Amino acid sequence: MSGNESAGTAAGTALADGPGGETMVRVADLHRSYGTGAAAVHALRGVSFTVPRGELVALKGRSGSGKTTLLNLVGGLDTPDSGTVTVDGTDLSTLGENGLLALRRDRIGFVFQSFGLIPILSAAENVGVPMRLRRTAAREREERVELLLALVGLADHAAQRPGELSGGQQQRVSIARALANRPALLIADEPTGQLDAETGLAVMELLRAVVRAEGVTALVATHDAQLLGLADRVIELSDGGITET
Repeated sequence: MSGNESAGTAAGTALADGPGGETMVRVADLHRSYGTGAAAVHALRGVSFTVPRGELVALKGRSGSGKTTLLNLVGGLDTPDSGTVTVDGTDLSTLGENGLLALRRDRIGFVFQSFGLIPILSAAENVGVPMRLRRTAAREREERVELLLALVGLADHAAQRPGELSGGQQQRVSIARALANRPALLIADEPTGQLDAETGLAVMELLRAVVRAEGVTALVATHDAQLLGLADRVIELSDGGITET
């Protein structure tokens, strides 16, 4: 572990419960703006909340309310202007780029609206990519891929490429890929945005099921009211602030 990562763990423990504790995500007085002066866009204005370990928490709000900005900050893909984000006991502000890369690789799984699968790879190969990057042994990787494809209901589609799968099936592959390295936190940004209502509901139900089966915490942004009912808790964003929890 690098010095930055060690410092991050120590500082994060002071703010959260630490690995194995009750809080997975702690956001404190988070601000993020883009641009300067009169043209500045205030994406987040003093946002604070916690996400207990093992819960599926939904973020709702209109386009431009700050959902994606918030997810990017929690996932270590962006840096706040002020405030802190603590994930699994680690204060992200104490991590250097290598520490953030390690956190995203080992502790956080991402599911995006656009699927983001590699077209020339099969479903199984796509799921295995994060483990290859982590240099997981081949046998362990193959067993994990088989288990995850079964978990998302695609055991019979392992050899198919993304272009041979439906939109819902592709999103299931992306969920399996996000779980490859056994993350503590799953972040999903409008994961059903490109799907029809029935398929979107099935994907959201799958997300809820994998939270239980894999023991992960999930933070999911969605504008679909039907899907919000599957969350343990809903946080509403409006104009960069929390209006309801």
